[in-house]
Amino acid sequence: MKKFYSHGKLLITGEYAVLDGAKALALPTKYGQEMQVESTDKPEISWTSLDEKEDIWFGGSFILKNDNFFLKEENNKPSVLDSRLLQVLNAAKMLNPEFFSEKQGFKITTKLDFNRKWGLGSSSTLINNIASWLNIDAYKLLEKTFGGSGYDIAAAQQDSAFTYQLIKGQASVLKSHFEPQFEDKLFFVYLNQKQNSREAIAHYRNQPRENIDVLTDKISGLTEQFLHCETLHEFRVLMDLHETLISKAINLPKIKTRLFPDFSGSIKSLGGWGGDFVLATGSEEDQQYFRDKNYNTIIPFSKMKL
Repeated sequence: MKKFYSHGKLLITGEYAVLDGAKALALPTKYGQEMQVESTDKPEISWTSLDEKEDIWFGGSFILKNDNFFLKEENNKPSVLDSRLLQVLNAAKMLNPEFFSEKQGFKITTKLDFNRKWGLGSSSTLINNIASWLNIDAYKLLEKTFGGSGYDIAAAQQDSAFTYQLIKGQASVLKSHFEPQFEDKLFFVYLNQKQNSREAIAHYRNQPRENIDVLTDKISGLTEQFLHCETLHEFRVLMDLHETLISKAINLPKIKTRLFPDFSGSIKSLGGWGGDFVLATGSEEDQQYFRDKNYNTIIPFSKMKL
């Protein structure tokens, strides 16, 4: 049996703008996904996906026929999840044509150690695990399947904070020192709904493009300031500035304005706006504000970062 593990991801700065070359700050998380692979004599891939409670949330069998993967049960119409996995398997086969044959098979089990609704990277960790197994480029596999900037693939492979930037279409990944002295005043709040990354990217792409270079330069500058920030006050100023810039760029209200206008601290969206986690500042007592509004999944910065 072979085992592979990839870390989840959080984009601290640079959401949306990273797609156009802005420098972003990202964190790999303590949460991630494991994949176990066993060779079998059956000429099929038997797939089981387990959640953090070890309950099965997806299962299926796939066969290779005429150089393409299909559902084993030919009479069944593929579900959305079937179709996504078939897309990944067929893209992986294109990148490593010799790996699969019609004479051997695999039993594959994946296990998340976080709630897949959290948006920490159930797709990116899967892509990276499959790429590691097949010895192919995870960025190319992402490009042929889910798309995006690729920062989530970098997070899957990193063991500490890093900056991520697309330079002429190529990923630049640099380890960074990001350990705020005030991290006990930082925490993540789950917004009780998952954000669709593809829809978020499409919304951004549909906005006016004439000031993109100005936006990316400003966001890159803020990312550098976040890295060198020494006080919570300065950190909050940077959070608020970043929110203002992105709000104007995507023509959406800030999350604090929309949901938490009377919160005393600062709140910053992470990744696609409208779902998943936000970053908030405050004490343990301040966290009660969110619980009172039924946002009960709150994770301290130190418990989230790898």
